[in-house]
Amino acid sequence: MFHSISAFNNAGFALWPDSLSRFVGDPLINIVISLLFIIGGIGFIVILDLYRKRRWRDLSLHTKIVLITSGFLCLAGFLIVFMIELFNSRTFGMLSWKEKIWAGYFQGVVTRTARFNSIDIGAMLPASQFFMIFLMFIGASSGSTGGGIKTTTFTVLLLSIIATVKGSTDVQFWKKRIPQEIVFRALAVMTISMGVVLTATFLLTITEYPEHNDFLALLFEATSAFGTVGMSMNLTAGLSDAGKCIIIITMFIGRLGPLTLALALAQKSVKQKYRYPEDKLLIG
Repeated sequence: MFHSISAFNNAGFALWPDSLSRFVGDPLINIVISLLFIIGGIGFIVILDLYRKRRWRDLSLHTKIVLITSGFLCLAGFLIVFMIELFNSRTFGMLSWKEKIWAGYFQGVVTRTARFNSIDIGAMLPASQFFMIFLMFIGASSGSTGGGIKTTTFTVLLLSIIATVKGSTDVQFWKKRIPQEIVFRALAVMTISMGVVLTATFLLTITEYPEHNDFLALLFEATSAFGTVGMSMNLTAGLSDAGKCIIIITMFIGRLGPLTLALALAQKSVKQKYRYPEDKLLIG
């Protein structure tokens, strides 16, 4: 019961000091736990939409973007973590091929939302840890039990980049046009969130020096806190009191910040009575 609730709510708390490492090759634990935090991470709006409509063509654009983006990130997480950690004797070295596949799958999909782990995060290669930072920053989906900037924010920004490269004036997906104010809102959420993570990392480099001077570990800690993931490269217990306060504040901002910011920006769309003349400047 404890682990089921912990998984669905993307808390990631386990009753063992090594989290779920003892079940690294257990298909039942890997599948059930991962399905719980994936369902909790796609959001209640998506769950309700799937329950009511059930056919792909009838689903809302929000639901389609969430499902496609979540599926892509889960697949990418599995493949990249699995391929990188194959060369790491400290994590995959003592595992059978079956256990390696399950470990790659579980650690690849769990990173964005919950803090469960089936291998030692601190023993993973820097490439895997850096990629996990990217996944934790994106996080789960809007209206879910997870954190991060959300999959929809990431996808809207990616689509806007594609539209800019193509020279298109509209951001489109699945024969739908995404309003410009949504694009601006996504850009604001991403930029402010990145500022929070970098500020927290900067402060940690000050408070934790010289005991902890691994920049990647501090960035991992700050991103994990902002995404309310809870993963750590075995650093949390050794943080100073000031460092722990920084992590607590970052977690609070990460849980309430993106949602509150998005709602605040949505209610500030005021129609201007005049517009200044347009001028151009160089970019890049």
